[in-house]
Amino acid sequence: MTILHVVVLSLVAISGLGVVLTRDPLSQAITAGLHGLFLAIVFFVFQAPDVALSAIVVSAVALPAMILFAIAKVRGGHG
Repeated sequence: MTILHVVVLSLVAISGLGVVLTRDPLSQAITAGLHGLFLAIVFFVFQAPDVALSAIVVSAVALPAMILFAIAKVRGGHG
């Protein structure tokens, strides 16, 4: 295992802890998006670029967007 592997896995662990410890839903959506981006970087570093692209779309874009839309709906947004 190289130092790059250790660094990216540490980023995933720290960002996962950040998602769990964040209480504000808006901040949690942003933190979850960052966590998804770090997961995509892990997949890329471990030689799985196709999985990394899927992770970027789902974890870094779609999931935070759905969370933000749900927050807007609950708080009385349009739609």
